[in-house]
Amino acid sequence: MLSKSQIKLITSLKQKKYRHQHGFFVVEGVKTIKELLQSNLELNKLYTTESFNINAKDEVIISEMDLKRISFLTTPNKALAVFKIPEPKPIDNSGLVIVLDSIRDPGNLGTIIRLCDWFGVKELVCSTETVDCYNPKVIQATMGSITRVNISYIDLISFLKTSKLPVFGAFMEGENVFKKKLPKKGILVMGNEANGVSKDVEAVITEKISIPRFGTLQATESLNVATATAILLSEFRRG
Repeated sequence: MLSKSQIKLITSLKQKKYRHQHGFFVVEGVKTIKELLQSNLELNKLYTTESFNINAKDEVIISEMDLKRISFLTTPNKALAVFKIPEPKPIDNSGLVIVLDSIRDPGNLGTIIRLCDWFGVKELVCSTETVDCYNPKVIQATMGSITRVNISYIDLISFLKTSKLPVFGAFMEGENVFKKKLPKKGILVMGNEANGVSKDVEAVITEKISIPRFGTLQATESLNVATATAILLSEFRRG
């Protein structure tokens, strides 16, 4: 049986201010929870309708009705876990770094985190306006990849100005990425879904690149930012 204080804490974690106030975030679904349990993340409590056979003090067996009361999903998936938000880590500038300028959609951020994991990008740097990576929808979209990517929220201008790596930015008007030789080490900046890269960030970008349109009518306005990130990461890895 869940207590009122447990329910209040868990449901409050849907909001960013309470996640950072309490230092916890929510993960749902058996597969994702099991993946996070195998990582270095610290479990606070696991609420489940079926035992995971972990330390008894960390696990609370609840009914499906109780799970529905605390779940953020329309159809809860057997378990919900509360993990501690880890302490920030230093940014490693020794490889390819992805920078996000005001990405607002949780699904886009979650997909980009998965893409970083797939393409071996260990560092994801976000503007403070970018959606919180511990948003439940972001966590759901990462499918566990959040444990293998270091995500930092910092002032982008200061970071880009002090970095010694070449800074590439994704623009509608830029050099054709398919005709450009790309380095193994560098920074790739992806802009906001509606407005692209902001003017302040654009001012410190050293090279603009674009994905050319091949359609006959050239009528497509733009690519989804996660789709564009996938194409550009593929090109960077291809060299």
